Amino acid sequence: MDKILLKDIKLYGYHGVLEKEREIGQYFYIDIEIALDLKPAGITDELGNTVDYSKVYDIIKNINEGNKFRLIESFAHKISEELMATFDKIKEIIVRVRKPDAPIDGDFGWVGVEIKRSREDV
Repeated sequence: MDKILLKDIKLYGYHGVLEKEREIGQYFYIDIEIALDLKPAGITDELGNTVDYSKVYDIIKNINEGNKFRLIESFAHKISEELMATFDKIKEIIVRVRKPDAPIDGDFGWVGVEIKRSREDV
């Protein structure tokens, strides 16, 4: 299956279980893998035959700015839900949300979630 990829989208958000996280905020990193048939776009060279990744970015940015999720699982789910609802060409989507400054007393690179949704899930 063909894919459109957006990697390391960096957004400042106010998501977390702790009240402090929802007040102070922190950076989140988002990766998106969109599975779809890119052959029509390859043949025609027309934007209407693919998914406009600038609109994908804008949707993710708006979800981030308009919400304060307690769980990054909810954040990832909302992203997948909105993108699948907006773009009917998407057959499957993988959303990764990484949280490098999670409130853990220890040394780690980041914590995160990865969800996979398809048209059969909708």
